[in-house]
Amino acid sequence: MNYSFLSDVSHKWFLVMQSERMNFLLIPAILLTTIALVINPLLLFCIFCSPSLRQETRYLLLANTLLSDILFLSFNLANISCNALDMEMHYIFCEVLMVATVTTYCSSVLTVTLMVIDTFMAVRWPLRYNEILPLSRVKKIVGLVWVIAVMYPVSLVVVMAVTKRGNPENLKVCLVLLTLGTLEEDIKVGLHIYFSVWVIFCTVLILYCYIRLYMVTRSSGIWRSRYSRARMTLLAHAVMLLTYFAPGLVFTVELAQFEELSKHLHLTVWINVANMAVLMVVPRAFAPYMYGLRYREVYETVQLMLWKRCLSQRTNSSPTPTGP
Repeated sequence: MNYSFLSDVSHKWFLVMQSERMNFLLIPAILLTTIALVINPLLLFCIFCSPSLRQETRYLLLANTLLSDILFLSFNLANISCNALDMEMHYIFCEVLMVATVTTYCSSVLTVTLMVIDTFMAVRWPLRYNEILPLSRVKKIVGLVWVIAVMYPVSLVVVMAVTKRGNPENLKVCLVLLTLGTLEEDIKVGLHIYFSVWVIFCTVLILYCYIRLYMVTRSSGIWRSRYSRARMTLLAHAVMLLTYFAPGLVFTVELAQFEELSKHLHLTVWINVANMAVLMVVPRAFAPYMYGLRYREVYETVQLMLWKRCLSQRTNSSPTPTGP
């Protein structure tokens, strides 16, 4: 890792952002992040406060997805805001922010994949489902997801610390792509293989589960109607999965073609900023509505909580009767 070279590339990147007036992309990023941060904490609170919801695997996985998304959106918005508002960041602080962002992104994608596997197992082995996935095992799996998610960025930090040249400097923009793109060629090849393997692995798992689900349930008649609940649910999940995985695929292509794309810096900057400010935020803004509120139990719990709150406010605001 050559800190001087990274600082120089970061400065050029910032100049392109300013010349192209990309700060306006902060607007959709802030709006979409706000949409998610309004409903996500409420859904999390409902799940953890309801004894029946927090005892079920699908709701624990949903809660972990929502938590990962909240953390990712917070770190991501802080990152792109600092980049857009000309706030120089020391490399050490940028490193911490990158580790947090990559960890939470990986956690949400892995948990979404687990949600598909959980649905498949519930349909495929309904009688043995609770035996295969008891609550204690699910909690361990969620913990393992976080361990796997944090291993990759931490290992990268160790590699960069070992191969560093020069002293850390302030950076005009803090980007995972720039940091990884300026590493030595053999390390970048390993990174590309790592990304590709995980993307292919998760994609194959999801496709296998959905194909098997269709094969198991096609004789039940739930697919016959064009607008059946099963078809709509599958469509909603397919769209959400596509939007969750698409930004990671874009990033993988950017990293693999970093040297080639650097020759067209303006285009590269546009793709990366749009990916961070829009593509990575869109699925997390709609996930609580497409995933969370589609569960009837979660929706009813939210309704009940809001109804109790409204009723409490009306009771407190009603005038107290006074005697003659």
